[in-house]
Amino acid sequence: MMIDREGAAPADARGVTTRDGAGDAAWGRNGALASALFLAACGSEQAAAPATPAGSSTPAPVVVAPPAPPTAAEASRFLAQASMGATRAEIDKVVSRGYAGWIDDQIAMARPISYWDWLVAGGYNAAANINSYAGFDAMVWSQLIGAPDQLRQRVVTALLDILVVGIDGLNAQWRPFLMAAYMDVLADNAFGNYRTLLGAVTTSAAMAYYLTFLNNRKADTRTGAMPDENYARELMQLFTLGLYRLNSDGTQQTSNGAPIDTYTQADVTQLARVFTGLQLANSDNSTPDRMRLPLVMTASLHETGTSTVLGASINGADGMGAVNAALDTIFAHPNVPPFIGKLLIQRLVTSNPSPAYVARVAAVFADNGKQVRGDLAAVVRAVLLDSEARGSAALTKAEAGRLRTPVERLTGWARAFGATSPSNAWAIGDTTSGTSRLGQGIGRAPSVFNFYRPGYIPPATALAGAGLVAPEFQITNEQSVVGYVNFMYSLVANGIGDVKADYTAILTKAGDSAALVDEVNVLLAAGQLSSATVASIRAAVDSVATTATNAAINRVGIAIMLTLASPDYLTLR
Repeated sequence: MMIDREGAAPADARGVTTRDGAGDAAWGRNGALASALFLAACGSEQAAAPATPAGSSTPAPVVVAPPAPPTAAEASRFLAQASMGATRAEIDKVVSRGYAGWIDDQIAMARPISYWDWLVAGGYNAAANINSYAGFDAMVWSQLIGAPDQLRQRVVTALLDILVVGIDGLNAQWRPFLMAAYMDVLADNAFGNYRTLLGAVTTSAAMAYYLTFLNNRKADTRTGAMPDENYARELMQLFTLGLYRLNSDGTQQTSNGAPIDTYTQADVTQLARVFTGLQLANSDNSTPDRMRLPLVMTASLHETGTSTVLGASINGADGMGAVNAALDTIFAHPNVPPFIGKLLIQRLVTSNPSPAYVARVAAVFADNGKQVRGDLAAVVRAVLLDSEARGSAALTKAEAGRLRTPVERLTGWARAFGATSPSNAWAIGDTTSGTSRLGQGIGRAPSVFNFYRPGYIPPATALAGAGLVAPEFQITNEQSVVGYVNFMYSLVANGIGDVKADYTAILTKAGDSAALVDEVNVLLAAGQLSSATVASIRAAVDSVATTATNAAINRVGIAIMLTLASPDYLTLR
């Protein structure tokens, strides 16, 4: 099977079952879809200029028309950025409420259940699970696919890509609960303040295990042992500042043509002294409960001397006071708004935002309009409502958009077609295998650098020639594309465990290939399939006669699977 660097050619599609397992005839034997990334344009919003009455010397009052409601395709495009996948019901809500109204509703929505409570409700805190991964993946999929607070879920996945902790890197017991507690920190602060989030992350047991600063000790002059520098380095490099000084629009500051370092090794060493003395709140390991408690400071392990970080003096006499002072110093650095703002734009909207887009988001991070710095709710609004996110220009600009992550493709299908797990087992499991699954799994990052880096440029490609980054392509290759197509084929056709889609609604359109493909195009691809791709999929659908055995489910399966495999779908504009 051949693929294109910009996306995947579809595999032959053979067989799909209904929700109850009926119908397994062939979906068809179709050639590869056209791989050119021509995207369907969405409508734009325009308001007519007010007219001045003839013969009048007084201008007519200016009446500002309310913005036109989004179309279904525009709403689906928005949901592809703001949720884990569109549903017909959510599309209707966006059309009715508008983008800002939908965001307001989502921010106001209480969490139905925490990750931690989901595990407890499932009985996974039984002593037999102390060394097990049991419940972890099911917990994640249950919320990504089924939870109504979809904006929060989407922001959690973005924050987890930035403030990385991966379950396989936790050298501890009760690992699913460590991850649940950490993801709850991200979820509870997703619309809060970034400084508060940094404090919660710093005192998280999961982060302390992952970046090895749990039980970190002050320097020992007798042995020459020094404090662990892992967290100090990654806090500045990955979580707040980045390596180089930035202008407010995210572009690098330079001196004699070279980028200027944001911090030095001395800053790392000094900051590591601050993060000494942090330990678990208690020693009771018979239950996972201590894994959700904030770390506590043990004075005897803490460096009490003064540390100099980014030019500021941090008095170490009060251990937690020193931690907070150091976080305040880092949070106040001018790099934080453009650095974090750009990362959120890349995770939600586009891999290559313009400097102006970054500057607008960074300005909101620096001041939400009420002299508050780090207001994540305001920042998320700014990212999703910006003209570069909502305008139609991105549909035709070569540098706009991004590759959908493999997880987003799975959840997009599952949500569009009402996948549920009646037993609440959510048996999708670990999807990190690149040969037989997705090559990615939420909460399973292989390192603190995540599955892919925000600055990754695919070598020897047109993207590289244009100087464009494409982070998600770091986990995209011939092997992973084949693994993705085969895994999704199995899910679309048969589900997994009792996780199955409900195709009842879409089956009503099976007899009309135009209506069928149009609906799949809107639900999955935000109306962005090119006319050539639509024609190819319709031809494949029509290759199965409407009078054939199991025609309806097979025609639906072809339309869904070929859309999921098309480059037009894989690239979100």
